[in-house]
Amino acid sequence: PRHVEVQIVGDQHGDVVWVSTRDCSAQRRHQKLVEEAPAPGLPDGVEDAMGEAAVKAAKAVGYYNAGTVEFIYQDGDFFFLEMNTRLQVEHPVSEMITDIDLVEWQIRVAAGEQLPMSQKQVDKSRRGHSIEIRINAEDPAGGKFLPSPGPIDRLVPPDGFGVRFDTGYLSGDEISQYYDNLVGKLVVWGRDRDVAIARTIRALDELVIEGVATTIPADLAILRHPDFAAVTHSTKW
Repeated sequence: PRHVEVQIVGDQHGDVVWVSTRDCSAQRRHQKLVEEAPAPGLPDGVEDAMGEAAVKAAKAVGYYNAGTVEFIYQDGDFFFLEMNTRLQVEHPVSEMITDIDLVEWQIRVAAGEQLPMSQKQVDKSRRGHSIEIRINAEDPAGGKFLPSPGPIDRLVPPDGFGVRFDTGYLSGDEISQYYDNLVGKLVVWGRDRDVAIARTIRALDELVIEGVATTIPADLAILRHPDFAAVTHSTKW
């Protein structure tokens, strides 16, 4: 099975739109490592059907706010998994392919405003492909992904067209053993999936994090693997 989810936003006037699908099948210990939008390799009509199902679920409970309806997808069929009633870590890939600021939309909806765009406008706004890499302070050696807390001696983010790096850390900051060890999120856009993968690999090669072990070697191994390129990976891969 693959993990495919749908980003939705609803307002207090009963309107709900789906912004994009995301594939989050590259995982370790059932936690996502690589996320991308839109979900690649889906048969014709499946993405729209997922979006419509997500909107239907949100409307059925009178939901307003940003949220994510998660599905398991396998062999042409998809099945409801759960709904996350919040903004997720991987929301930037949906932003990158639509130019929609989901945090701004959350605030507007909370203030009682109507959604800024209709479903048709959202559909027309999608272009290209985006990949997000979660950079965790973990040592992937031997497939163990053991936590690697401690001080960050040096952090130099990558740069260039289509590259975004969201982080709360700078050189000299310390990764605590008591909290989530996410160092940052590398979010990359490309005109298609192949360009996005190549650009993400280049950005990961440029990213410098010294002092703590990170998941970057595992991220690069995933992105360079033919299974990932061919979209034959799964949550069990």
